[in-house]
Amino acid sequence: MSENEIKSQINSKQGEITKIEGEAKEKKTSAENEVNNEFNPKIQDIESKLNVEQGNLNEAVAKLAEWNTKKKELNTSIKNLTKELSSLNKEKSKKLSEKLKEIDGETKEKIKNINVEIKDLRKKLTALEKTTSA
Repeated sequence: MSENEIKSQINSKQGEITKIEGEAKEKKTSAENEVNNEFNPKIQDIESKLNVEQGNLNEAVAKLAEWNTKKKELNTSIKNLTKELSSLNKEKSKKLSEKLKEIDGETKEKIKNINVEIKDLRKKLTALEKTTSA
């Protein structure tokens, strides 16, 4: 083979390589477009749903924090009101007991005084009965 024939074959082989590379590039582009067309709509749909759900989650987390704060405030309020209620119930019971004792004391004193008067009246009645029967 001559030098020119070898150079011609080399050029021919390089042409084949260029052609193969071109075909491969076209196939890659075609495959890429095919896969993109198949998956991109699904990916966009899922991304859209993901964004909505992420927004819902963020909102729920914010509300959860708000409700936890409110829960703590209400627990504190309930604790304080429970203590106050207990204190008032004890104070009420003590005050009622004192008033009832005072009423019992006054009642006993009045009854005692009336019993003394009754005793005096009985003495007078007995004396009167003695004088009328004599």
